[in-house]
Amino acid sequence: MAENGAMERRKSKPLQKKYPKVIAVTSGKGGVGKTNIVGNLAVAMTRLGKRVVIIDADVGLANIDIVFNLRPEYNIRHVVSGEKSLDEVMVKTRHGIGILPGGSGFADLTQLNEGEKLTLLSEFETLADQADVIFLDTGAGISSNVLYFNAASDECLVVATTEPTSITDAYALMKVMSQEYGTRYFKLVVNMVENEAEAKRVYGSLSNALDKFLKNVVLEYTGCIPFDRGLQKAVRNRSILLDISSGTPAGDSMVSIADSLAKGEVRNHSQGNLTFFMNRVFDAFQ
Repeated sequence: MAENGAMERRKSKPLQKKYPKVIAVTSGKGGVGKTNIVGNLAVAMTRLGKRVVIIDADVGLANIDIVFNLRPEYNIRHVVSGEKSLDEVMVKTRHGIGILPGGSGFADLTQLNEGEKLTLLSEFETLADQADVIFLDTGAGISSNVLYFNAASDECLVVATTEPTSITDAYALMKVMSQEYGTRYFKLVVNMVENEAEAKRVYGSLSNALDKFLKNVVLEYTGCIPFDRGLQKAVRNRSILLDISSGTPAGDSMVSIADSLAKGEVRNHSQGNLTFFMNRVFDAFQ
C-alpha cells in the first residue's frame, strides 16, 4: 500500500515547465554578418529538431525579415499597445521559424507604463510553449538597448571578424557588459576568415586582453565561419545559405556552431523563464 501511495505521489507531481534558451547574438561593430549568422543558425537549429523564434531587437536597423524575404505588417509596438497579440504579430518562415519584428518598437521600452509592461510580460510568456530556442538579433555597439538585451539573455554570442576595429569593439562590448551588468561568460564566433588559424588568433587576442584587464570573465571559442561567396549571393537574393547550398564550408560551420549552442550549458543565469528575461530588461531601464 505504501508503495502504491508513493507511486501515486510521483504521478501527481507536476512537471517542471521547460523554458526556451535565450541566445543574444551581438557584436561590437556593425557589418560583421551578424544577422545572416542568426538566420542560418536558426535554420540549422530547426534541422536539429528545435522550435525556434527570432526576436529582431536591432532598433532602427531591423532586417531579419529581409534575410528570410518576409514583409511583416506589424511589429512589437503593436503588442505593447495591446492592438495585437504576439501570435498575430509573429510571422513564420517556411522552416517554421517564428520571427518577431522589432522595427523601432524596442526603443519604446524605456517609456512603458506598468500596464504595458504587464501586457508584454504576459505575451512573452506564451513563447514558452512555442520555442525551445529564442535568438535575439541585437544591434551592434554598446548602446543601452544592445546592452540590456545581451545582459538579460542566457547566452551572449559575440560575432567578430579579423579586422582590428572589430576586435577592439568586441572587447569594449564585453568590458562594459562585465563591469556594468556583471556578465561573466561570453561565446565568440569569428566570421569571414581565411582559415581557422586566423580565427584562433582573434580568440587569443581577445582572451588575453580579458585575462589581463578584467577578472573572472570567460570567453569561449564557439567556432568560425570561412569567407564564402555563396553567402554573399544568398544575401543578395534574400535567401538563407543553408537553403541554397549544402556542404559548403560556411554552411557546415553554421551547422557545427548551432549544434554547439544547442548542447551548451547555460552559464549566465539559471532562472531561464521569459518573464524573468523581460523583467531583467525592464530593470535595466530603471
